[in-house]
Amino acid sequence: MGERPRVVLGVSGGIAAYKAAELLRRFAESGHDVTVVPTAAALEFVGAPTWSALSGKPVSPSTWDHVEEVPHVRIGQQADLVVVAPATADLLAKAAHGLADDLLTNTLLTARCPVVFAPAMHTEMWEHPATQDNVATLRRRGALVIEPAEGRLTGKDTGKGRFPEPAEIFEYARSVLAGGGRTDLAGRRVVVSAGGTREYLDPVRFLGNRSSGLQGYALARAAAARGAEVTLVAANVTLPDPAGVKIVRVETTAELRDAVVTAASGADAVVMAAAPADFRPTSVSDAKIKKATDGSAPSIELTQNPDILHEISHHRSRPNSVIVGFAAETGDETGSVLELARAKLARKGCDLLVVNDVSGGAVFGSPVNEAIILGKDGSAIDVPAGAKSALAEVIWDQVAARLGH
Repeated sequence: MGERPRVVLGVSGGIAAYKAAELLRRFAESGHDVTVVPTAAALEFVGAPTWSALSGKPVSPSTWDHVEEVPHVRIGQQADLVVVAPATADLLAKAAHGLADDLLTNTLLTARCPVVFAPAMHTEMWEHPATQDNVATLRRRGALVIEPAEGRLTGKDTGKGRFPEPAEIFEYARSVLAGGGRTDLAGRRVVVSAGGTREYLDPVRFLGNRSSGLQGYALARAAAARGAEVTLVAANVTLPDPAGVKIVRVETTAELRDAVVTAASGADAVVMAAAPADFRPTSVSDAKIKKATDGSAPSIELTQNPDILHEISHHRSRPNSVIVGFAAETGDETGSVLELARAKLARKGCDLLVVNDVSGGAVFGSPVNEAIILGKDGSAIDVPAGAKSALAEVIWDQVAARLGH
């Protein structure tokens, strides 16, 4: 791949076409070389001058413009990534059946790079058997079709079929490029937990931790971009929903445990990146705990929370599933960070343990992470400091190798 990844942005004729302009802006501003290929119907929603101004290139839906450059072949041949956003039901049908009646559908036939479709349509159209068959066909051929979001559609309608947020489609596309277009998790169901749980003392106060959910969300994005069906169990996370990922929201460790155990029953892999509270109060006050007039502080009795990683590792619904844990360690008088982590790996029973040295508050809330990935087979992989998305790719490499094919 060259210094500037070459991205083709295909735009088909749906009302969400106006949101694709934001996607184009993100690609262009982050240094990608973008060629926009709209359909004729897309130009009814957003005109060619907008696409040309944002991409810095001429735009046409026709195979008959600049025929001396053979655009219907060259654009697809030279691309590092093709993203069709929005992808209408009509466009998905044409792509699945190999029709080529304009520049975009010709480009899809000649592209040998990863192809991503971001569908947007009414719920009934998305759920129609014809559309579902077309999506299945495209996925079987190696294309990545993002699950649409749920929410407000055109007019008063709501439901599944909403165009995912452009910022999240952009992150998904970057993950595809970072993963080299691999679809080694296609057909796999994976569960990722993220964030930090809260254990309430009263209606307004809780015990919590500093986990932001950034690493878990990076893992969910990376898995989806490698073709997996992803369930993300998010504990008190305020980040935007990753494109194409099912979100289950929880607050407490008990809720996290129930959601993870339920999702893990049908999963090929579970990555426990969340930070569940180890303890919870034995009782929760129905009313806000008041300050004592004599200045004394209340005593709080704690009890231990269930060990979710230990439970899903020792009681697996699928014997060949891969379980990954995280260990945030600081080291103490009983041992170094690595010594404590190896003991934890043996105790928990998981297949891989991602070890973070969090001395001084490192890692929490930061876009950067470094870790050592320990395997129960005795392996140890040192991942140097870098983006959390880069660590996510290494983790999924290890998971995919253990899942086999």
